[in-house]
Amino acid sequence: MAIKVGDRVPDGNLTEMIDTERPGCTIGPNSFSVSDITKGKKIAVFGLPGAFTPTCSARHVPSYVQNFDKLRAKGVDEIWCVAVNDAFVMGAWGKEHNSGDNVVMLGDGSAEFTKAIGLELDRVKEGMGIRSQRYSMIVDNGVVTALNVEKPGEYAVSSAEAMLAAL
Repeated sequence: MAIKVGDRVPDGNLTEMIDTERPGCTIGPNSFSVSDITKGKKIAVFGLPGAFTPTCSARHVPSYVQNFDKLRAKGVDEIWCVAVNDAFVMGAWGKEHNSGDNVVMLGDGSAEFTKAIGLELDRVKEGMGIRSQRYSMIVDNGVVTALNVEKPGEYAVSSAEAMLAAL
């Protein structure tokens, strides 16, 4: 069953590739508890089928990178990109898009978080395994306050522009 507005995001771990050591983070993949990193923050989360895929690379990630300042002005503390890829791939993809510290590129390598929120997508026949549906949501202090799930093959309601219009 898919997560819905009013639900608390399930706990689980997402990984981020860290290139510069900082307090609590070592260089390399770091695992973070979703319940810990959502506390006290308003987060724009967008999920997509996979790193380096056509629509995700050409439109979805760029929409959030380009609209970082506008989302922050609307009260968003952080922007997360979540995909069923490992932290190494997500880190490389973030570098390609100059996401810097503006869009946190989080890997859900085994699709555990994606399955927990009920937004997995079976792409086994296409040779891609289990992936994520394309979606966006606002998570405010761990609770989903907005959720937009795309119909298969579409890209509209999960864009940063759509999120800005809804905020």
